[in-house]
Amino acid sequence: MQNTLKPTDRTILDKRTGVRYFGDELHDFADTAALIALMDLVITVDTAVAHLAAAMGKPVWILLPFQPDWRWLREREDSPWYPTARLFRQPAVGDWNSVLKNVRQAMEQRWGKQ
Repeated sequence: MQNTLKPTDRTILDKRTGVRYFGDELHDFADTAALIALMDLVITVDTAVAHLAAAMGKPVWILLPFQPDWRWLREREDSPWYPTARLFRQPAVGDWNSVLKNVRQAMEQRWGKQ
């Protein structure tokens, strides 16, 4: 598995309290699955982690580009293959700000403002 983190991103994460980077400790999908099993929610882009978490039945929020892979279908926030998945789609090419705004709102609805 590729678990690379840019040095600038590592610096930003190291300054955040409550955020821990596990990439150096994950060597295969078994390690990744073990970590996912401990999580309440996985938030990710369309990666193998998204599919692994969903296949495990874990709640997973998947951030999708404007034109995602065919398996995510169109114009829906759920997946017929993964009942625990919630899809957050770009409304326009490159518009990740809207996606992150929607994720933040969903988090506040689920856990309240922090």
